Amino acid sequence: MGFMKEFKVFAMKGNIVNLAVAVIIGSAFGVIVSSLVDDIITPLLLTPALKAVGASNISELHYGAIKYGNFLAAVIKFIVIALALFSIIKVMTASKKKEEAAAPPVPSSTDQLLMEIRDSLRK
Repeated sequence: MGFMKEFKVFAMKGNIVNLAVAVIIGSAFGVIVSSLVDDIITPLLLTPALKAVGASNISELHYGAIKYGNFLAAVIKFIVIALALFSIIKVMTASKKKEEAAAPPVPSSTDQLLMEIRDSLRK
């Protein structure tokens, strides 16, 4: 098998394609969460706290030479990402449980045959 053929087989495996899709979706999700935190949550929730300490932006927060504002922003982003992922996984798990509960498994032909034999032996 030639190098290009082997590479094509390797590159088109389902796991690699799934991983590539996950990375792309993950990076897009990261941009959305960053925008959510920077443009919505920070201004709405932190504006009063920032005004109280005399800062207009979270990145301006510092204690002497220690700039902890960017760290706080990173922590907030992490919490929002964790909550979003938790919510998504919880919804997906709940919908999967509903699908499993809604459709009882149909016995295979072998199982049906065994049930018929069992029923005839009981008679």
